[in-house]
Amino acid sequence: MGSMTEFDYIVIGAGSAGCILADRLTESGQHRVLLLEAGAADRSLWLRMPLGFAKLYQHPKYNWRYSTTPQAELANQQVYTPRGKVLGGSGAINALVYVRGQAGDFDDWAAQGNPGWAYDDLLPWFKRLESHPLGDTCWHSSSGKIRITRDPVHPICQAFFAACASLGYASNDDFNGAQLGGYGTYDINTRDGRRDSSASAYLHPAMRRHNLTVKTRALAERILFDEQRRASGVDVLIGGQRQRFVARREIILSAGAVASPQLLQLSGIGDGALLQRHQIPLIHHAPAVGRKLQDHLCTSFYFRANRPTMNDQIRHPWQQARAALQYWVKRRGLLATTVKAGGFFSSAGPDGPLDMQLYFNPLSYTLPDNGGTPRIQPYSGYTLFFSPCRPSSRGSIQISSADIHSAPHIDPNYLATEQDRHTAIAGARLLRRLAATPALTQVTAEQTAPRPNGDDDASLLQFVREQSGSVYHLCGSCAMGRDGVVNSQLQVHGVTALRVVDASVFPNITSGNINAPTMMVAERAAGLVLDAG
Repeated sequence: MGSMTEFDYIVIGAGSAGCILADRLTESGQHRVLLLEAGAADRSLWLRMPLGFAKLYQHPKYNWRYSTTPQAELANQQVYTPRGKVLGGSGAINALVYVRGQAGDFDDWAAQGNPGWAYDDLLPWFKRLESHPLGDTCWHSSSGKIRITRDPVHPICQAFFAACASLGYASNDDFNGAQLGGYGTYDINTRDGRRDSSASAYLHPAMRRHNLTVKTRALAERILFDEQRRASGVDVLIGGQRQRFVARREIILSAGAVASPQLLQLSGIGDGALLQRHQIPLIHHAPAVGRKLQDHLCTSFYFRANRPTMNDQIRHPWQQARAALQYWVKRRGLLATTVKAGGFFSSAGPDGPLDMQLYFNPLSYTLPDNGGTPRIQPYSGYTLFFSPCRPSSRGSIQISSADIHSAPHIDPNYLATEQDRHTAIAGARLLRRLAATPALTQVTAEQTAPRPNGDDDASLLQFVREQSGSVYHLCGSCAMGRDGVVNSQLQVHGVTALRVVDASVFPNITSGNINAPTMMVAERAAGLVLDAG
């Protein structure tokens, strides 16, 4: 079997992608795989409970709790950036919305010099992921490992649907089917009232295999290379002690859009000037590492409702106790759910190109400035928020020191382009049009926040600058492509035996939530690795 420090494959990061790789690469029993996770095991009940994501939003044990650099176009705010620090990664603490994106998102990947990554090529891999309620169709499969569910929506969501219809938008009963546009109910990845992350669906069953070793609280410090620039091993800090592990075949970096470029830079692959500044020996000058970072910015409108919403179900301790009992006994009710209504729209009107994702949350809350759990408002309320689908702004991830314990500089560079500022104004106008429809005004007592000073472009843009935050879809920082960090096989340019497999390889951000595309990338990558043998 070889020594306990030698493996065929070493996967760094047990997030949405890494858990899938660990499962697929050990399935045959032929390969010894080591999976390294810097965070903890996923034992907390909050990680299983769908609404538990609110509790994990600032949880120091399960969340890296990053912040961006001051954002010039967002009134110099440092935007809070949670990242999963646990088996399952950010897919263990997200809000569970399961969306593939537009076909054109992936066709754009292929067009950037990445054959095999167009939507038609990827559909089989999306299907391989999921066990879908619609069963085996040309769009879906019933036999994948991630269970997809659709729960009934809160009654007040019907007012949102009616508002969309009154503006001429169509309903869509499957955002992961023939087309993305329209309003409806989001698919979520839950199984019997529990979160179905890649950790629970892929990794936990695989952990029974003799050929898979999983180490938690194992912080990869640097990737090691031999004289031929072949990735040969990893130095890892476990309990404060450095251990070295050797990879006979390949090392796969799946640490996510923040940590993957950080670890490449710390290992000597990155912009030569940046590495020299931090006295890191250069293995390969790759200025693309950490560049092209993208994220979805989101702007929220809060309303007080004149009829019951989810606020009323959880405002009082006895209601919380009732919800908890309902969840433990039947795995149903409030705690088994998450944000479910919304859709994809054109801000130009029903027939324009899709440029906007909307969420309708039958709950009103505030996010404390100093961190902590979101606070539920003491009245009936709902939240309506928008997120432009395909921002053009690009930012960066750069190490802040040669020490792995120092968080890197995260600069999404929000609203840096004229196009993004224009789209943000269009999104604010669309939300105001929806809020003014009879369908929504008749369930609304008042708009509590924000109260824009005016309806002109400058006032709306100022409101977006002051009120926006991230929807936590960081990607693109190790982009795939000819001038990117990895090739279409996800192999890192300039070295051998090293791949990156996570959301950092996206050549461009997709139009919706990125957890489903990230898991799809991992499924396809496992095939590439095994084919390379």
